[in-house]
Amino acid sequence: METLKNRPITKLKGVGPKTAETLEKLGIKNYLDLLFHLPFRYQDRTRITPIALLKPSQIAIIEGEIFKKEMTHGKRPTLVVWLKDESGVIAVRFFNFYTNMIKRFDALKTLRCYGEVRYGMNRLEMSHPEVLNFMDKDTELEERMTPIYSLTSGITQRQMQGFIDNLLQELQEEHFPAFLESPDINLKDALYFLHKPPTDVNIERLENKKYPVQEILALEEIVAHQVALKKSREHFSLEKSSPIHLDPTALNQFKENLPFTLTGAQSRVISEIENDIQSQSPMMRLVQGDVGSGKTVVAAGALIHAAKAGFQAVFMAPTELLAEQHFINLERWFTPLGITTILLTGKLTEKQKREAQARIKSGDVAVIIGTHAVFQESVEYATLNLVIIDEQHRFGVEQRLTLQKKAPKGFTPHQLMMTATPIPRTLAMTLYADLSSSIIDEYPPNRIPITTTVVSEKARDKVIERINAQSQEGTQVYWVCTLIEESEVVPAKAAEITYADLCERLPHLRIGLVHGRQKAAEKEAIMASFKAHELDILVATTVIEVGVDVPNASIMIIENAERLGLSQLHQLRGRVGRGSKASFCLLIYSPPLSHMTRERLEIMQATNNGFEIAEKDFELRGSGDIFGTRQTGEFRFRMADLFHHQHLIEQATEIANKIIDDSTLSQKIIDRWIGDSGEFVWS
Repeated sequence: METLKNRPITKLKGVGPKTAETLEKLGIKNYLDLLFHLPFRYQDRTRITPIALLKPSQIAIIEGEIFKKEMTHGKRPTLVVWLKDESGVIAVRFFNFYTNMIKRFDALKTLRCYGEVRYGMNRLEMSHPEVLNFMDKDTELEERMTPIYSLTSGITQRQMQGFIDNLLQELQEEHFPAFLESPDINLKDALYFLHKPPTDVNIERLENKKYPVQEILALEEIVAHQVALKKSREHFSLEKSSPIHLDPTALNQFKENLPFTLTGAQSRVISEIENDIQSQSPMMRLVQGDVGSGKTVVAAGALIHAAKAGFQAVFMAPTELLAEQHFINLERWFTPLGITTILLTGKLTEKQKREAQARIKSGDVAVIIGTHAVFQESVEYATLNLVIIDEQHRFGVEQRLTLQKKAPKGFTPHQLMMTATPIPRTLAMTLYADLSSSIIDEYPPNRIPITTTVVSEKARDKVIERINAQSQEGTQVYWVCTLIEESEVVPAKAAEITYADLCERLPHLRIGLVHGRQKAAEKEAIMASFKAHELDILVATTVIEVGVDVPNASIMIIENAERLGLSQLHQLRGRVGRGSKASFCLLIYSPPLSHMTRERLEIMQATNNGFEIAEKDFELRGSGDIFGTRQTGEFRFRMADLFHHQHLIEQATEIANKIIDDSTLSQKIIDRWIGDSGEFVWS
């Protein structure tokens, strides 16, 4: 029995081997892939709009009599064609026109074109529209809304629309099974509606995915992802792990040696981890903790139990500098407990690497702290049974799996992922349905809240004066810019320009510059200099979002703060406030501000709570930034938008829990939305 999933795209009319290769770049290999290659926006080419009814920003078809043409010369020659209909007059402006184009206009009495209406020269006009009635153009109006698809080089919109049309013509009713919760709406009607919307559709509502058929599709897709993740978790739980027996004595000694008392949240999360690691099923737990909440101490608790039980444990960090920071802390904590530690990073000499690898292979060392180097092919472990990944979204799935395979044959290590990016609850229900979740939602009692102030760039001179005074008293400063160099496109202060300006105005201070274009070793060296207080001011791009603790840095300045989302602003702000000094964050903006942007910056002033900020960021901006917390490629939703459809997530969770044990039904839904379809039957 042939399915849409295993019917190759080359069998579709108009698709040859070369076109199939091009379509594969879009992830389209078969009929099912093409069927669910849904439009991301729509055009209304079904009607002509009278000129008098046009509004700014409207995209429309207009038609009128050509009563005047004129050319302007200069840096950018322009052809202006004046049109009139029974209702009014409009100018149509063309740039980069060619001689043949002028000849075509001379042959026309009327002009029909499609484009966006804007204000220009104190009146409405249309700039460089698509001309629909040149001699070789089809002058017929469309009968349905025109779908616009994501493309790749070598495929045009007309081609993609043609492929979809051919596919829809071939499909029979039985290829479209009923929906999960809505047997009165069939999939065929829904997909026809999305690919070929009727003329009476509201485009804005359609593009915001608010039609009932879209919500049903979105619900089912969210269910599919949740079921797939839950099944993945079930499968993972069947794997075998060695239980880690607890050592309360060592843990208590560790707590007593700390210069502070654990918070209730830290103690709770340690207990949750302890319950997991005593099982023969491997732990899969995500720990969310706001910046400065003490995740490293929680991780240390798990590492102690693993080491004292005779196992090896890995603590992996995204940068060498951060790995070194963790190593310093963990070695200081573990040495009194008789637990051996080692640092494994890329910058070790070959001799140092060989020596470290030999110790790891022999089992001579219990806790291995490092970067990507910890899962290299040349690294062999004696008794690996615990993997902790800091800032887990910085690592890909394959990297985590490679490290997982370093355990003794037949066993899977317990895994703990940590992130300082709080995830809104509704998002976590979908994105992390395969993980147990712990939240450190309490701050250490000695942590001084960061005072945040929003200031206009007009006050920049005063800000520099303040920084000068504070730096001379020994305070270190982060100065964050959103671009490396000046851009004509985005009016943002560039890091290099700011660095040069501060060096000129504050020549007596030690100023460093770090950005993403520098080599890793150069960045690490500059950050290390800043940590050692060899620099007073560090001018940086957002590469410092995940960085080392510099307790003496108590001022954070972020230029063009209006360009960043709340979650990113909060992450950057969290670079200060690590010491005993009162800390400050100055958000410099370029006026004027939109209402939403002003609201975003005011939230930063009002709270230091990362979970509150994450919820508000999700509400204001959608899930775009937050998706970065899950490795790119793991979640590609065709219909669901977790911002617009967040009201469906709890319902989807309930449905997923109900059908998870119905293997036939759950597999059908997974096949439809994720792959390996067995339900789309070809006759």
